[in-house]
This record gives sequence, structure tokens and C-alpha cells, in this order.
Amino acid sequence: MRFQTPQFIEIEDKIFGPLTLKQFIYLLGGAGLAFIFYRFLNIFVAVPLIIASLGFGIALAFYKINNRPFAYIIEVAAKYFLRNKLYIWKKKDKPVVQKTESSEEDLVSGLYVPKLSDSKLKDLAWSLDIKNVENPGTSETMRGK
Repeated sequence: MRFQTPQFIEIEDKIFGPLTLKQFIYLLGGAGLAFIFYRFLNIFVAVPLIIASLGFGIALAFYKINNRPFAYIIEVAAKYFLRNKLYIWKKKDKPVVQKTESSEEDLVSGLYVPKLSDSKLKDLAWSLDIKNVENPGTSETMRGK
């Protein structure tokens, strides 16, 4: 038995002439807002607001940024500005912890040697591996031959 698979599912249907339902609603909303400004405000105040509302309606209906609708960009911008942000790059001062016990090595040398963490140790091992690959034949075994 054969079934037809739907194609072009990302494309919205054109309902009002060359416009989709969303585009028609955006344009209708911008025109309605422009009419309200024209009807209830002074003409000198209304003209810039009419131009802004019509431009915003046209942008919502037709303008795309990186193949994303302008309405999606407005939604993401609003979420960004209204939500809490996590600043990872801000440095916070750590409280200073006094060592009560000191090892003999610390007393003899007078220097504090930090311990390597796992990530630093992996980075160091990786950089040593890369240097051996970049300069083949420079190891002790190759020089002796």
C-alpha cells in the first residue's frame, strides 16, 4: 500500500492573496494602530507614530534576519532583556585561607608551589605530545643514534 508523504511542510499556506495568515494579521495590526493614532492624536504627534507602527507591522510581516522572522528576533530580544543573566567571566575574590600546617618542603624552600589540577595536567601533557609531533627526531633516543 502506498502513502503520500507531505512535502514543503515548512512553507505556510497563502490565505489572503500573496500573504500568509500571520503576515495578514501583522499588517492589519500595524494599520489598525496607525488608524487609532490618526483618529485620537494631534496630527503632528500622530505622523511619527503612524510611520513607526506601519514600519513595525511591515517588518513583522516581511523582514527576516538570518532566515528567521523578525517576530522571532523580537521574542528572543525580550527574553534576553527580561531574564536573569549569568555572568561567568566576572572574577570573584576567593577568601584567603590561612594554612595551619605547613610541610617541611614549604619551610625549606620558602615558596608555595601550587598543585596541578586535572585540566592543567591534561593541557600540559597535550602540549608536550604536540611538541614531540612537531619536532620529530629530537628526543634523547634519536640523538644518541
